[in-house]
Amino acid sequence: MDYAELPLPPALAGLAAAVWTLAASQPGWVEHEATPDGCVELIRRHAGRSEWRRGQPEYFATGLSDRPIRFGFSGDARFTAIKLWPWAWHALGGAPCPGFADDWIAIAPDSPLAALLEGDPVANLARALAGIAPPPLAIAILASDSVAAISTRTGLPHRRLQRIFARELGLAPRTYLRLLRFREALQDVQQGADTLAGTAAARGYADQAHMARDFRALAGMPPSDARTRARGPFL
Repeated sequence: MDYAELPLPPALAGLAAAVWTLAASQPGWVEHEATPDGCVELIRRHAGRSEWRRGQPEYFATGLSDRPIRFGFSGDARFTAIKLWPWAWHALGGAPCPGFADDWIAIAPDSPLAALLEGDPVANLARALAGIAPPPLAIAILASDSVAAISTRTGLPHRRLQRIFARELGLAPRTYLRLLRFREALQDVQQGADTLAGTAAARGYADQAHMARDFRALAGMPPSDARTRARGPFL
């Protein structure tokens, strides 16, 4: 499986987490797991077939999930995708996140969302989001390691944050922050962090065993296996 991420301009920081391409490049039917990372993925399949619970069309979007997702695709499948933070997805006119949590929705081929995946998706996305900045709550979420820290940065009480997260994301604040911490730890592990204990400490886990439990729950394997097997979010 050939996975690659395209470089993003600074203007997309806090709005897009990645633009990636994937080519199966192997015979037969391929099955992988995708790790949850707190993002909505807008995907175009250029060739082949893909399936998660049911067959998918050429354009689709996957919603937020708090568990690994097992999906399959044909050996000739090729994809381009934009990984969006939920507030950017909403700014682009995407459907409410709670409506397709732990699932996917079809995207009309003639829609503005599908057009983002034509030609140069990075340039298309930069134009579509020109002049749009992450809202203050989003900035606080990405900068915080606890719900209390978000509350301190925004002045919003815990109960109001719970209502906002439920309405906008369909996930509890603590659950969403857990996904973000795991995403960062997985990236560290993939990029060759010196030690797993160091990664655990840097990402705010109580200890290495705590991080290992998250990896087993969200990736289905220990960090040592993810280090060699993971390609971006795919295992």
